[in-house]
Amino acid sequence: MTARTMPLHDDRPPPARFAYDRHSWKEIAHLLTNLPVGIVGFVYAVTVLSVGAGLTVTVVGLPLLAFGLLGARRFGRFERTRARKLLGVRVEEPSPMPGIGGRGFPSWLWTSLKDPVGWRAMLYAFLRLPWGICTFVITVAGLFVFWPVLPFVVRGLTHVDRALVRGLLCPSDELERRIAELESDRGVVVDTAAADLRRIERDLHDGAQARLVALAMGLGLAKEKLTEDPDAAAAMVDEAHGEVKLALQELRDLARGIHPAVLTDRGLNAALSSLAARCTVPVHVTADLPTRPAAAIEGSAYFTVSELLQNVSKHSGARSASVEVWRAKDRLLIQVRDDGKGGARLDGGSGLAGLADRLGAVDGLFVIDSPPGGPTTITAELPWRDRTADTASGVRRG
Repeated sequence: MTARTMPLHDDRPPPARFAYDRHSWKEIAHLLTNLPVGIVGFVYAVTVLSVGAGLTVTVVGLPLLAFGLLGARRFGRFERTRARKLLGVRVEEPSPMPGIGGRGFPSWLWTSLKDPVGWRAMLYAFLRLPWGICTFVITVAGLFVFWPVLPFVVRGLTHVDRALVRGLLCPSDELERRIAELESDRGVVVDTAAADLRRIERDLHDGAQARLVALAMGLGLAKEKLTEDPDAAAAMVDEAHGEVKLALQELRDLARGIHPAVLTDRGLNAALSSLAARCTVPVHVTADLPTRPAAAIEGSAYFTVSELLQNVSKHSGARSASVEVWRAKDRLLIQVRDDGKGGARLDGGSGLAGLADRLGAVDGLFVIDSPPGGPTTITAELPWRDRTADTASGVRRG
């Protein structure tokens, strides 16, 4: 979501007068503090860029630069606060950068390095020092030399400060960061789709395909023995019949892993109840959805719960679990709880990091609350899109 760039209300200062009112003194204070703030910002920017760029040949260079850009964001926030208190300039704060835990370090690093808010704050820090020297010298000279007209000079100088804040620290380019996030998310989606295709290929090759090959060979042998040894041929046919049943079951399981028929036919509530019935831990399902979401959102919710319940079965040691699904305005919320041993983490090897990446790729959220000793509560959030609107758009495309 892009931030609005319009001020909350009219922040234009009153016209300058010969008398020194509180607005004039605030502006003078701002111009006098430009120099120390400019020195700090300039030194920080030069240090971050020189050290980060110099160490890019090592593994620590780019992370240092990324954290430096986060620091530049904090400097920009300080400057927005200073401008708001002393100059009356009110600009909205940019949306925060996503954390490392919800996206994975490589994705976070790439997004941080392309963050326009951080780079614009870095440019502001560079420009602040020469401008700060200029405003400090003029203001100090005005206090002792041209005192009567200083309010008019100060007003003109602070207009430049206001323009710098609005031009470089206003979140007008949030769309650029959002595009960078979406580019990173697209890579996650592509990688996830490729991994799913490899899994399907592996399951077919090692499972149903291998059984069908063995079945063909067995039926061939049974055909040769049909006249010589009917009893042996009948036994081989009976064994082949069992292999056919196993192959069909594996194909059903594979199809369910791609997109279960119960989800398409009966919706998320029935599909989640089917998942709960197959879980090794008793699961209570509550789905409060007045309408069905779009098929893509429904499928994402289903596979999210499927993976979480698999983790409950394999890793939690729980005696019971629950699944709740509900709609809150334009979001679909999923909460899976269990009374197990807790300690679930994104880096715990349980596949939660990959699940968080996939949810992040569709503008979702993933939150883990799992203290040691339990219980564990995992909340997932997906954007809501109505199935009717999705179907209508599909008809229009057709």
